[in-house]
Amino acid sequence: MVYSIKRGDTVLNYERLSDELSEKIKTDRENHVMLHTAFPEENVIRRDNSRDKANILRTAFIRDIDKIMHCPYYNRYADKTQVFSFYKNDDITRRGLHVQLVSRIARTIGKALGLNLDLIEAIALGHDIGHTPFGHAGEEFLDELLFTHTGRHFSHNIHSVRVLDTIFPYNISLQTLNGIAAHDGEMELLEYRPLPVESFEAFDRQIESCCIDKRNVRKLVPATLEGCVMRISDIIAYLGKDRQDAEKVDVLKTDAYEDCAIGTYNAEIINNLIVNIVENSYGKPYVKMDSVHFEALKKAKADNYVLIYKNDTVKAEMDTMVRPMMQQMYEKLLSDLVSGKKDSPIFTHHIDYVNQAHYKRQIPYEATEPNQLVVDYIASMTDDYFIDLYAFLFPKSDLKIVYKGYFD
Repeated sequence: MVYSIKRGDTVLNYERLSDELSEKIKTDRENHVMLHTAFPEENVIRRDNSRDKANILRTAFIRDIDKIMHCPYYNRYADKTQVFSFYKNDDITRRGLHVQLVSRIARTIGKALGLNLDLIEAIALGHDIGHTPFGHAGEEFLDELLFTHTGRHFSHNIHSVRVLDTIFPYNISLQTLNGIAAHDGEMELLEYRPLPVESFEAFDRQIESCCIDKRNVRKLVPATLEGCVMRISDIIAYLGKDRQDAEKVDVLKTDAYEDCAIGTYNAEIINNLIVNIVENSYGKPYVKMDSVHFEALKKAKADNYVLIYKNDTVKAEMDTMVRPMMQQMYEKLLSDLVSGKKDSPIFTHHIDYVNQAHYKRQIPYEATEPNQLVVDYIASMTDDYFIDLYAFLFPKSDLKIVYKGYFD
């Protein structure tokens, strides 16, 4: 069922749930029918199960949400690039808004499917907390540097787990950490079936395999339906929103896209994919969309790559400015760390900061392998902090990022 709304000269088409499913959901709710699809709170697993016990007020995954939102790095979402850097424009999406959009979309789907909304929210709010400054370009550059020095890889989703499990050992649940690790929004699937992880030992092996071979990141599967919902919601959240942002910074116009089954505008895309997923997943042990919507999703995502993410305007400053700046910064911080230069920002702004924020740990944080400490520091930076630190470390450098202002 589809209804249309005219927006200027454009007609937007919004799908609705079928009358049959709408009535079934309504009846099930009125009769308190349990779908038995939600992850049960009593099955939560933590590294230390003697701590962080749930109670009536703060249930298992509410505890995870609270820990994530009070993590010092949560604040930094506000100034981390989603796609477009170097713009002074508060209307462009930053990661702080992105994680909220993912959470909202995932909870809308999750409520309809009878899932655990607190687990969904915990995964959504924590999924990008380990992301680098300057979006996926920054992630790519940091991965190159770490691999050159150590033969190990950096992935933002794996680093998000490190932030919440190691840098700040919060005793976050296995279910939340698994959902964060397996959220890779770069790989869309027609159907998402959870693959349970029974222990932290098995989970740790998965994480280590991703550090050794980055291809293993794409093999990670959410252990819960909540993780599956969050994974597809990550794609839904950025697909149309990135198009809105591209239009705001004059990279392209929305009419540059071909019309398809899910629509071309953000509101259409979000609505139509949510409706189709609920229509095809209600009461099922998987999360699924039909083949028509799946092919449209793949096409829309491919269009975004060609027109936005690989756009010469978007890539140019990243390759010519951020890449050499990050390389110089990495080498300088590593040298300061190895030589014990205690007045270096790697000590005063990072190691001391982490220790003050979370001082109870079995192994001192500063005993971490030096390259990993540098990676932890750079990944934690906001875009503005990175630029200011580079200017502080290299005051005579010709490399200077100039933001495009509101009136440029």
